[in-house]
Amino acid sequence: MKRIILVISALASLCFISCAQGKKNENDYNNKNMVLVAYFSATGTTEGVAKKIAAATGGDILEIKPEVGYSSDDLDWTDNSSRSSRESANRQSRPGIVLETNDVSSYEVIFLGYPVWWDEAPRVINTFIETFGLEGKKVIPFATSGGSGIANSVNVLRKSYPSVNWQSGKLLNRASSASVKEWTESLGL
Repeated sequence: MKRIILVISALASLCFISCAQGKKNENDYNNKNMVLVAYFSATGTTEGVAKKIAAATGGDILEIKPEVGYSSDDLDWTDNSSRSSRESANRQSRPGIVLETNDVSSYEVIFLGYPVWWDEAPRVINTFIETFGLEGKKVIPFATSGGSGIANSVNVLRKSYPSVNWQSGKLLNRASSASVKEWTESLGL
Protein backbone atom coordinates (compact mmCIF):
# COMPACT_ATOMS: atom_id res chain seq x y z
CA MET A 1 0.00 0.00 0.00
CA LYS A 2 2.83 2.40 0.88
CA ARG A 3 4.44 1.63 -2.46
CA ILE A 4 1.23 2.53 -4.35
CA ILE A 5 0.91 5.84 -2.45
CA LEU A 6 4.58 6.59 -3.19
CA VAL A 7 4.08 5.88 -6.92
CA ILE A 8 0.91 8.03 -7.04
CA SER A 9 2.71 10.87 -5.24
CA ALA A 10 5.61 10.70 -7.69
CA LEU A 11 3.25 10.74 -10.67
CA ALA A 12 1.31 13.68 -9.23
CA SER A 13 4.56 15.60 -8.73
CA LEU A 14 5.61 14.93 -12.32
CA CYS A 15 2.21 16.09 -13.59
CA PHE A 16 2.44 19.26 -11.50
CA ILE A 17 5.91 20.08 -12.84
CA SER A 18 4.84 19.35 -16.41
CA CYS A 19 1.74 21.54 -16.10
CA ALA A 20 3.77 24.38 -14.61
CA GLN A 21 6.23 24.23 -17.51
CA GLY A 22 3.34 24.21 -19.97
CA LYS A 23 1.89 27.37 -18.41
CA LYS A 24 5.23 29.12 -18.71
CA ASN A 25 5.38 28.37 -22.42
CA GLU A 26 1.97 29.93 -23.06
CA ASN A 27 3.48 33.34 -22.32
CA ASP A 28 6.86 32.84 -24.02
CA TYR A 29 6.32 35.84 -26.33
CA ASN A 30 6.26 38.25 -23.42
CA ASN A 31 8.75 36.31 -21.27
CA LYS A 32 11.34 36.19 -24.06
CA ASN A 33 11.03 39.78 -25.17
CA MET A 34 9.46 41.65 -22.26
CA VAL A 35 7.10 43.81 -24.31
CA LEU A 36 5.82 47.24 -23.29
CA VAL A 37 3.17 49.14 -25.23
CA ALA A 38 3.62 52.83 -24.36
CA TYR A 39 1.28 55.32 -25.95
CA PHE A 40 0.03 58.90 -25.91
CA SER A 41 -3.54 59.44 -27.01
CA ALA A 42 -5.22 62.85 -27.01
CA THR A 43 -8.66 61.65 -28.16
CA GLY A 44 -8.69 57.90 -27.46
CA THR A 45 -7.95 56.73 -31.00
CA THR A 46 -4.32 55.75 -30.39
CA GLU A 47 -5.31 54.24 -27.03
CA GLY A 48 -7.66 51.80 -28.79
CA VAL A 49 -4.84 50.61 -31.05
CA ALA A 50 -2.43 50.33 -28.10
CA LYS A 51 -4.86 48.03 -26.29
CA LYS A 52 -5.09 45.82 -29.38
CA ILE A 53 -1.28 45.58 -29.58
CA ALA A 54 -1.05 44.73 -25.86
CA ALA A 55 -3.68 42.02 -26.32
CA ALA A 56 -1.91 40.60 -29.39
CA THR A 57 1.55 40.53 -27.77
CA GLY A 58 0.72 39.87 -24.13
CA GLY A 59 2.69 43.04 -23.39
CA ASP A 60 2.26 45.46 -20.56
CA ILE A 61 0.60 48.78 -21.33
CA LEU A 62 1.67 52.26 -20.21
CA GLU A 63 -0.21 55.44 -21.01
CA ILE A 64 2.01 58.48 -21.55
CA LYS A 65 -0.01 61.08 -19.67
CA PRO A 66 0.79 64.78 -20.01
CA GLU A 67 0.80 66.70 -16.72
CA VAL A 68 -1.80 68.99 -18.27
CA GLY A 69 -4.35 67.23 -20.48
CA TYR A 70 -5.28 68.57 -23.90
CA SER A 71 -8.66 70.26 -24.35
CA SER A 72 -10.40 70.46 -27.72
CA ASP A 73 -9.16 74.07 -27.99
CA ASP A 74 -5.60 72.85 -27.32
CA LEU A 75 -5.94 70.37 -30.18
CA ASP A 76 -7.35 72.84 -32.75
CA TRP A 77 -4.84 72.41 -35.56
CA THR A 78 -6.44 75.26 -37.53
CA ASP A 79 -5.47 77.73 -34.78
CA ASN A 80 -1.77 78.62 -34.85
CA SER A 81 -1.99 79.78 -31.24
CA SER A 82 -3.46 76.50 -29.93
CA ARG A 83 -1.30 74.59 -27.49
CA SER A 84 -0.65 71.68 -29.87
CA SER A 85 0.29 74.11 -32.67
CA ARG A 86 2.73 76.00 -30.44
CA GLU A 87 4.32 72.80 -29.10
CA SER A 88 4.71 71.34 -32.58
CA ALA A 89 6.30 74.54 -33.87
CA ASN A 90 8.84 74.57 -31.01
CA ARG A 91 11.28 71.65 -31.39
CA GLN A 92 12.55 72.30 -27.84
CA SER A 93 9.10 71.95 -26.26
CA ARG A 94 8.92 69.10 -23.73
CA PRO A 95 5.51 68.92 -22.07
CA GLY A 96 5.70 67.39 -18.60
CA ILE A 97 4.40 63.85 -18.11
CA VAL A 98 2.87 62.02 -15.17
CA LEU A 99 5.09 59.05 -14.29
CA GLU A 100 3.30 55.84 -13.38
CA THR A 101 6.63 54.03 -13.38
CA ASN A 102 10.22 55.13 -12.98
CA ASP A 103 11.77 52.26 -14.89
CA VAL A 104 11.29 50.58 -18.26
CA SER A 105 14.72 48.93 -18.27
CA SER A 106 13.33 45.38 -18.00
CA TYR A 107 11.57 45.69 -21.37
CA GLU A 108 13.42 44.57 -24.47
CA VAL A 109 10.75 45.68 -26.96
CA ILE A 110 8.74 48.88 -26.71
CA PHE A 111 5.85 49.65 -29.01
CA LEU A 112 5.58 53.45 -28.99
CA GLY A 113 2.27 54.93 -30.10
CA TYR A 114 1.12 58.45 -30.84
CA PRO A 115 -1.15 60.52 -33.07
CA VAL A 116 0.71 62.25 -35.90
CA TRP A 117 0.67 66.03 -35.48
CA TRP A 118 2.03 68.23 -38.25
CA ASP A 119 3.71 65.17 -39.79
CA GLU A 120 5.64 64.43 -36.56
CA ALA A 121 5.19 62.79 -33.17
CA PRO A 122 3.79 65.13 -30.50
CA ARG A 123 6.51 66.64 -28.29
CA VAL A 124 5.25 64.65 -25.31
CA ILE A 125 6.81 61.62 -27.05
CA ASN A 126 10.20 63.36 -26.86
CA THR A 127 9.61 63.87 -23.15
CA PHE A 128 8.93 60.14 -22.73
CA ILE A 129 12.02 59.08 -24.69
CA GLU A 130 14.28 61.49 -22.83
CA THR A 131 12.82 60.58 -19.44
CA PHE A 132 13.36 56.85 -19.86
CA GLY A 133 16.52 56.76 -21.97
CA LEU A 134 15.59 54.09 -24.49
CA GLU A 135 19.15 53.64 -25.78
CA GLY A 136 19.60 50.18 -27.25
CA LYS A 137 15.94 49.26 -26.83
CA LYS A 138 14.06 47.85 -29.80
CA VAL A 139 11.37 50.51 -30.35
CA ILE A 140 8.52 49.89 -32.77
CA PRO A 141 6.55 53.07 -33.51
CA PHE A 142 2.87 52.99 -34.36
CA ALA A 143 0.58 55.90 -35.04
CA THR A 144 -2.86 57.10 -35.94
CA SER A 145 -3.54 60.13 -38.11
CA GLY A 146 -6.30 62.06 -39.75
CA GLY A 147 -4.25 62.72 -42.87
CA SER A 148 -0.50 62.22 -42.46
CA GLY A 149 1.56 59.08 -42.80
CA ILE A 150 4.00 57.79 -40.19
CA ALA A 151 7.24 57.87 -42.24
CA ASN A 152 8.36 61.43 -41.52
CA SER A 153 7.58 61.18 -37.80
CA VAL A 154 9.73 58.04 -37.55
CA ASN A 155 12.56 59.67 -39.56
CA VAL A 156 12.56 62.68 -37.22
CA LEU A 157 12.65 60.41 -34.15
CA ARG A 158 15.51 58.35 -35.65
CA LYS A 159 17.56 61.49 -36.27
CA SER A 160 16.80 62.89 -32.82
CA TYR A 161 17.57 59.65 -30.95
CA PRO A 162 20.11 57.64 -32.97
CA SER A 163 21.05 55.36 -30.05
CA VAL A 164 17.54 53.86 -30.01
CA ASN A 165 17.13 50.68 -32.06
CA TRP A 166 14.25 52.00 -34.19
CA GLN A 167 12.21 49.47 -36.13
CA SER A 168 9.86 50.15 -39.03
CA GLY A 169 6.78 52.04 -37.96
CA LYS A 170 3.21 51.39 -38.95
CA LEU A 171 0.19 53.65 -39.33
CA LEU A 172 -2.76 51.81 -37.80
CA ASN A 173 -5.84 53.87 -38.61
CA ARG A 174 -9.03 51.89 -38.03
CA ALA A 175 -6.97 48.71 -37.51
CA SER A 176 -8.90 45.63 -36.51
CA SER A 177 -7.71 43.29 -33.76
CA ALA A 178 -7.02 40.66 -36.43
CA SER A 179 -4.86 42.99 -38.54
CA VAL A 180 -2.94 44.15 -35.45
CA LYS A 181 -2.32 40.55 -34.44
CA GLU A 182 -1.14 39.70 -37.97
CA TRP A 183 1.23 42.70 -37.94
CA THR A 184 2.73 41.94 -34.53
CA GLU A 185 3.23 38.29 -35.49
CA SER A 186 4.99 39.37 -38.69
CA LEU A 187 7.58 41.21 -36.61
CA GLY A 188 8.98 37.87 -35.43
CA LEU A 189 9.64 38.97 -31.90
